[in-house]
Amino acid sequence: MPTLRQLEYLVTIADTGSFALAARAAHVSQPTMSQQVRALEARLNVQLFERSATGAVLTPVGRSIVATARRMLADARDIVTLAAGAAQGLSGTVRLGTTPTLGPYLLSPIIADLHRLAPSLRLHVREGIPEEQLRELSRGELDVLLGPLPMAGDELTVEPLFREPLQLVAALDHDLAAIAEPAPHDLSGHALLTLDPRHHLARQAAAIADRHGMTIAPDYYGTSLGSLHQMVASGLGLTLLPGLYLRSDAGGAAGLKPLPVRGWAEHRSIAIAWRRQSPMHAAFMLIAEHVQGCARRLLADAAG
Repeated sequence: MPTLRQLEYLVTIADTGSFALAARAAHVSQPTMSQQVRALEARLNVQLFERSATGAVLTPVGRSIVATARRMLADARDIVTLAAGAAQGLSGTVRLGTTPTLGPYLLSPIIADLHRLAPSLRLHVREGIPEEQLRELSRGELDVLLGPLPMAGDELTVEPLFREPLQLVAALDHDLAAIAEPAPHDLSGHALLTLDPRHHLARQAAAIADRHGMTIAPDYYGTSLGSLHQMVASGLGLTLLPGLYLRSDAGGAAGLKPLPVRGWAEHRSIAIAWRRQSPMHAAFMLIAEHVQGCARRLLADAAG
């Protein structure tokens, strides 16, 4: 049978596309890694890579084996986590992925609250592109993912948490800021600033812009909510910001005018997801409950 070490080497080579880079990432010599992969190929009686001077490319059967190897490695990590959890309760390090359009303003108070309830539980928070992090979750590189819907995967448990309003904002001296209640047609022709198109929020903004006759400003993609905030406050255009961001200490509405557009009801849905077979279900449900509770309190305060 293949060893877990051989499978780890196989996946690392697949990810880096190079025996040399994979050996460096795994902290072993290149001859050691090459020997282990040759031994794996001999045991399986298949060629896993097409080797060349420029790198290593998976063969068709190699791609299928790597996909299974990722699942096996994730299961092996889950076994270790399950054993630790059985011995220590809610403990250990959880790798939590989230989007920069959510984590910076929502997670800080939740993490502090969780630490009081489960002091042995550690959260390693990693921000990234939602679709990329969904793949990392499926491969076992993340344990849990907090972000906007949609999330999909047959092997995932997905728990919807709350709906967050999306607010259209402008600079304080923007011409729309002088209108007490702008009508939807007043938005036509105005530039809407967004994030990198790989973000759910950017795609949602594009759909909203299309419905209201706005244009997406192609030369001013923001790298974060903070950068969108600053660009709009400087007069570059309009943008959409999450309602909880505007009420948070990390965000706020300094230099911005939320536009009370007639009939405006745009929102996004936030969920949490983890691998269905994960032994950390109790910890993930605890995280889900606290994210949901914190968000609902903030939303209730905003409504009040």
